Amino acid sequence: MAVVIVAHPDDAEFGAAGTVATWVSEGWDVYYVICTDAAGGGSDEASDVGAAARLAISDTRKREQRAACEILGVKDVVFLDYPDGLLQPTMELRRDLVRLLRQYRPFRVVCQSPERTWTPVYTIGRYHPDHLASGEAALGAIYPASQNPWDFPELLQEGLLPHKVREVYFMGAPNPNYAVDISGKWEQKLASLSAHVSQLAEKFDQVKPMLQTRAGETGAKYGMTYAEEFHRAENR
Repeated sequence: MAVVIVAHPDDAEFGAAGTVATWVSEGWDVYYVICTDAAGGGSDEASDVGAAARLAISDTRKREQRAACEILGVKDVVFLDYPDGLLQPTMELRRDLVRLLRQYRPFRVVCQSPERTWTPVYTIGRYHPDHLASGEAALGAIYPASQNPWDFPELLQEGLLPHKVREVYFMGAPNPNYAVDISGKWEQKLASLSAHVSQLAEKFDQVKPMLQTRAGETGAKYGMTYAEEFHRAENR
């Protein structure tokens, strides 16, 4: 089993959709955890940012994320509903993630990098503060909290025994060291991204060639047509 932990809808599709589709085709059960309520994903030109507008955006983006998960074969998606744009690696978020890790008991976790990379150039859109906070919280939940009975003892009272995650795949991390061949899943990755209509419909024609170039350049480093790249770490 694998669990993907990200801040927002579409984060996983950009960074790991081909990998998720590959694992599903190999027989892995994959679950998503989205940390925020996705309510801040409206237009940059918006003037109405009130509660009703935010709820509408949240509902839309959750529906789009579920559609993307269906395309990829993801078993289920959990929304933790922390406020979009305000995510912090708090003890509350860590505990929520530990609870899910002990429930699902995954062998693998995919998460966002808790650190920026500045080479060859800093990619502004990749390092939304929520992305960094999600990565930091996920890493703290994986080690040591998920496997340590002394962390969050109230979870033991819920019947959730410690669980050790064995592999972690960091998206967008400095010093990537591992690639997954997604050549046969490229169209599935694009289809999952196209499910995020509210975010990508108007610019998908510009996004697609950018993604294709990136995946092709990454694949070329490993002798693959298209690849997704991670920093992969083992928890021995």
